[in-house]
Amino acid sequence: MNSAKRREIFTRFRAAKPHPKTELEYRTPFELLVAVVLSAQATDVSVNAATKILFPVANTPQAMLDLGEEKLREHVQRIGLYQTKSRHIMQASRLLLEKHGGAVPQTREELEALPGVGRKTANVILNTAFGQPTIAVDTHVFRVANRTGIAPGKDVLEVEHKLLKFVPDEFKHDAHHWLILHGRYVCQARKPKCPQCLISDLCEYQEKAL
Repeated sequence: MNSAKRREIFTRFRAAKPHPKTELEYRTPFELLVAVVLSAQATDVSVNAATKILFPVANTPQAMLDLGEEKLREHVQRIGLYQTKSRHIMQASRLLLEKHGGAVPQTREELEALPGVGRKTANVILNTAFGQPTIAVDTHVFRVANRTGIAPGKDVLEVEHKLLKFVPDEFKHDAHHWLILHGRYVCQARKPKCPQCLISDLCEYQEKAL
């Protein structure tokens, strides 16, 4: 795919949704951190349902520790892998207090040093909470980048590096939100909605369902 096509794709995404944002509900960087950790292999809807009850009683590292892991598990038990995620959230809360004064750090290295935080989660926090032009690659972004030809790669890291290389700077901040939403609602895994796609004429997918 050439640069002109890529620019036109993101121009259309921006025109259709000028201010995309995560569907996870949060108010602070710590709330976003907790929500993203919980969202691994879970839907945003299920995470929002849990955090709507959790955050009023524990939305800071200290409040999370005061709540305790057992109570945290009760709040998030309907989310997949809730026991492991609860343990990671408690461990991360403790480290945030011990090493960062209770604040969520703003560097990838410090974020990835927290339990339960991998590269994708760090990218989401850096971008969404702190406005950095990172691009988080989840299953939706990976699929859309490969299927359309925007940034094909054999693994998520290769796709991330290609997106950072090929996406024009003016679109980088919002790129992963547009790609996630496009993959979630239009360019779906089993049956992409090609007739409803606003970039179908630019997409290089060979098996379009037109």
